[in-house]
Amino acid sequence: MSSPVTLVLATRNQGKIREFRRILDAISNGAINLVGLEEFPHTTEVEETGSTFKENALLKARSICTETGLPAIADDSGLCVDALDGAPGIFSARYAGKHGDDKANNAKLLRELENVPADKRSAHFTCAAALVLPDGREHVTEEIFEGSILLQPIGDQGFGYDPLFRPHGLAISTAQMSAEEKDLISHRGKSLRAIAPHVISLLTPLG
Repeated sequence: MSSPVTLVLATRNQGKIREFRRILDAISNGAINLVGLEEFPHTTEVEETGSTFKENALLKARSICTETGLPAIADDSGLCVDALDGAPGIFSARYAGKHGDDKANNAKLLRELENVPADKRSAHFTCAAALVLPDGREHVTEEIFEGSILLQPIGDQGFGYDPLFRPHGLAISTAQMSAEEKDLISHRGKSLRAIAPHVISLLTPLG
């Protein structure tokens, strides 16, 4: 049996690493060893200068692939709120100013939507996933996850905007869902499942 192929996920976000690893393990049957940037502490912090989720995902995957010499996968994801003309969008992780401050980001979102009624709070998550190999091959997928923004945070699972996001057709927030339930319908789950066949075909040795 061949040894697992190492794939670097271009993030230090432990919630995201766990989520990607769960999904990829289920699809690859252990053929891919996914590691995060904690294994490569000296890699450069990639500036997300792209104007779209796809551009930012590719920027990160290309940079990490170049620096580590290993296949790299990166995602760029965010929340797009219709009443805010698509904001926070590609700025979702740093909406309140500091990157990755979930509590502050959620508080700002609620302030921005303070006078918006429940039936006008439609939104969707977008996730672009990019795979870059050392030989120059690249593949990108993008998927969305539709729902609406709640009037207050509910639930303690997940991360990011999960406590404020209610998926279409459900009466609970994504922060009230189990990891497995969320993976089945989330933007990240769908995007990674879409790119997973390319990961497996490109990284798994034949035979």
